Amino acid sequence: MRYYPIFVNLENKGCLVVGAGEVGKRKIQSLVDSGAGRVTIIDTREADPEMAPILDLPNVDFHCREFADDDLDGKFLVIACTSSEAVNWRISNLCRDRGILCNIVDQPEKCSFIVPATVKRGDLTVAISTAGRSPAMAKRIRKELQESFGDEYAGLLTCMGRIRPLMLSLGLTTGDNTAVFRTLVNSALLDAFKARDLDSATEILKESLPEPLHDNIPELLDGLV
Repeated sequence: MRYYPIFVNLENKGCLVVGAGEVGKRKIQSLVDSGAGRVTIIDTREADPEMAPILDLPNVDFHCREFADDDLDGKFLVIACTSSEAVNWRISNLCRDRGILCNIVDQPEKCSFIVPATVKRGDLTVAISTAGRSPAMAKRIRKELQESFGDEYAGLLTCMGRIRPLMLSLGLTTGDNTAVFRTLVNSALLDAFKARDLDSATEILKESLPEPLHDNIPELLDGLV
């Protein structure tokens, strides 16, 4: 099966997780971390005490009971990770009929989307998918990427995010802006962040940025190097 890779905005969206075991808890945490508008959790067992910090959030609801069809009302995305094949199939079929995005953990044939392995460094997210054929291979690739992409990438991305609106405010041409951005990402700035070398980072920005932005360099690097 082929998949179209996308990143989904869950702001103000209702999400449902059925099953709050070890896998379910990871899915719940990922939805919360992704800014889901509301996360509803259903499990036939009482909530694990270690879930207390998440359950205290105002946008998270927990219900200790069986799944019901109307739990899907108003939901944008559903993740099912129960131990019941029948419940998983039922949720999958209901979501398909109602056009709701649905993931049945470890059963790609029942899913309308699959969740990739990811490497995150600040606002940088690298996603890996094997189209459900080998989660083990996806995990191996993720481990390799984790070793290749250090925290310096988060710092550089934050810095670039600070630079972008300042550059655009100068009213330069698109070509001029693009040239500056490319110069920065291909410079030794990443190495300076990795070494936490403030002097080198400052010098690189002075060489790369238009002179009107030189006074902004301290704030561009604040807390990053």
